[in-house]
Amino acid sequence: MRDTLTKTSLFALFGLATSLAAGTSAYALDEVSYGTNWLAQAEHGGFYQAVADGTYEKYGLKVTVIQGGPQAANRALLIAGKVDFYMGSPLGEMDAVKEGIPLIDVAAIFQKDPQVLLAHPDQGIETFADLAKLDSIFMGKDGYVTYYEWMKKNFEGFTDEKYKPYTFNPAPFIADPKSAQQGYLTSEPYEIEKQAGWAPKVFLLADNGYNPYSTMITTTTTMVESKPDVVQRFVDASAEGWYNYLYGDNKAANDLIKKDNPEMTDGQIEYSIKKMKEYGIVESAEALDKGIGCMTDEKYKAFFDAMVQIGVQPADLDYKKAYTTQFVCKGVGMALKK
Repeated sequence: MRDTLTKTSLFALFGLATSLAAGTSAYALDEVSYGTNWLAQAEHGGFYQAVADGTYEKYGLKVTVIQGGPQAANRALLIAGKVDFYMGSPLGEMDAVKEGIPLIDVAAIFQKDPQVLLAHPDQGIETFADLAKLDSIFMGKDGYVTYYEWMKKNFEGFTDEKYKPYTFNPAPFIADPKSAQQGYLTSEPYEIEKQAGWAPKVFLLADNGYNPYSTMITTTTTMVESKPDVVQRFVDASAEGWYNYLYGDNKAANDLIKKDNPEMTDGQIEYSIKKMKEYGIVESAEALDKGIGCMTDEKYKAFFDAMVQIGVQPADLDYKKAYTTQFVCKGVGMALKK
């Protein structure tokens, strides 16, 4: 899966690039779909941008973004061949390897997972390690069996007794100053400040050692093997979409987001974009020099090793089957940054 593209594919890509530079398309529009993992939001903005501004069409693609949500099953649709690409995660694809399901990450839009822990601003919590001083930590079961296990292994004072189930309602956290709560950098802090009138302390797990890629472009090994040119064009066009979304006119993309998710507000979108930029969620590490979507063997291995350390993945897992770097780190779209 990690071999370079065939000569035939390379010639096809060269022909496409030449035609695009001349303002024409070497292909009829290939219809593909991308399933997200949650309701439409700014965190999906680059994909909507590439639809809205014609970038996908420029690359010979007709793309449908299928939003996720509580009742959605986009990952299952990918496995069943009903969608072509999905917003997966490294842990999800490692699990797929373990289960013999042929899924593979081909790009990482987020260099940092936006998962955070939040604390009250007046409790003397200044560092990530200080969170262990609190009595309670509200988090979901997925966090409890992954990053909380990592926290217990790497910091003193985090115990199972502190764990409290998080029901995606911030009221218990707001009411208890001796508690912390999980959240998404671009979401919960904004909502808590609206409800409580104060801004919580924010600790990004990615800046404190727990640092998987996130917001992946995931597909099937069959797609990579049979249509590498389509995969390459989707990855490249999506990268351009993200540059245009972050640094260009994103109104049309935001209109599409609000059409899919009518509860989304302009204030939330503005806040999310600001935080993605401030914390380097999309652009940091290798993506700064090699372009949005970049992945490296070193970082993927580091996360795998962390999952082995806490017993989430077996040490003998062939985790390299979960990803390929052949489509990324080529600097595509970097000239669009303003």
